[in-house]
Amino acid sequence: MKMWNKKSLDQSKLDEFIVGKDRYYDLFLTQYDCKASIAHVKMLEKIGVYNKGESKKVISELQKIIVDSKNGNFILEDKFEDIHSKIEFIITKKCGDLGKKIHTGRSRNDQVLVAIQLYLKKELNEIKYLTKDLFDVLLDLALINKNNLMPGYSHFQSAMPSSFGLWFSAYAESLIDDIEIINSAFFIVDQNPLGSAAGYGSSIPIDRLQTTKDLEFNELKYNSLSSQMSREKIGISTSNAISSLANTLSRFSTDICLYMSQEFNFISFPNELTTGSSIMPHKKNPDIFEIIRGRCNILKNLPSKLNILSSNLPSGYHRDMQLSKEIIIDGILEIKEHLKIFAECIKKIKIRKNILNDSKYDHIFSVDTINKYLQNGIPFRDAYHMLKDDIKKKKYKPLKKIKHTHIGSTGNLCLDKIKKKMENTLIKSDE
Repeated sequence: MKMWNKKSLDQSKLDEFIVGKDRYYDLFLTQYDCKASIAHVKMLEKIGVYNKGESKKVISELQKIIVDSKNGNFILEDKFEDIHSKIEFIITKKCGDLGKKIHTGRSRNDQVLVAIQLYLKKELNEIKYLTKDLFDVLLDLALINKNNLMPGYSHFQSAMPSSFGLWFSAYAESLIDDIEIINSAFFIVDQNPLGSAAGYGSSIPIDRLQTTKDLEFNELKYNSLSSQMSREKIGISTSNAISSLANTLSRFSTDICLYMSQEFNFISFPNELTTGSSIMPHKKNPDIFEIIRGRCNILKNLPSKLNILSSNLPSGYHRDMQLSKEIIIDGILEIKEHLKIFAECIKKIKIRKNILNDSKYDHIFSVDTINKYLQNGIPFRDAYHMLKDDIKKKKYKPLKKIKHTHIGSTGNLCLDKIKKKMENTLIKSDE
């Protein structure tokens, strides 16, 4: 539309602009909106809005919608603004005036909040156990390859002896930190907002403790206004969890791409997990891990998007937060896909053995040689300069039989301790 055009915008275009992509993303929330509505109807029966027979009839129709949603048979037509209006339309059509009562004591604001939070509780748990699946794969690889040495790097310079066991278990333990962040997000999501209405409660004597129990929330979000304000924190905490996992996968993918190169040649993958070149017949490109890296780098930006979206909002609900729905749902779908693909692909990694036999890595044994001097009573700083001088004069002869025994070193990976830490983290999150 030209800015000088004085004709009014068509109302349907305005409506579509306001609704945006909500209909698509609302389909992810259908069953959760129904579950919340079932709890709400039970509570309305308790306070006398419905009698037992009436609530049973309404709940039966809501359960049918849940089944249709799970089977992919539920459709949200353009004539409906959102999932909530479609569900209420169906209940009213099937149950008459009983359907018109279903919105008693709530607002669309707390209706969408509780549906999103129920959805996020389920998705955060799924992400957590997909992360655990990858963790198990990495710990198995660490055990199998604990004695296969590789160079360790700092500043992109070969530094000290490492091992594939140390490399795999490093990322495994890092995933535990990611689960802790998921747990933190889950704590924020696991508070019932239903009954806060538009952010200022209701004159109807609803029983919020009952809906909290029926919906299996750990806690109630007591303050009505705080419930509405929490939508920002729900999104940001969830996106922080996604971003943290994305950071781990992105960094791991970079290692893989680097170690697959001809210059390193530490690892390889079967042909079906690599791609070729249209012009260079020798190429085996790590496209899968490059795509994971690129997409995960974008996912790392989710918290920034949500922070910017909510950066100048006062208390209460604002339609701006509608835009958070697609950011979060898309992020969840992507991180789940990346976790699944990464876990399946990394199982097929092939490790090159005896890498440190190459003379170009001789200098990475220098610290072990210094330690030999220390055992002969030579102070560290003197031993350091003695060895530095030997290297400069090309007199250095590496001692390649290393024995690192302290906790967390190549000779003491503590895989059982790392496994126990993961178990404790999962137990803590399930309590």
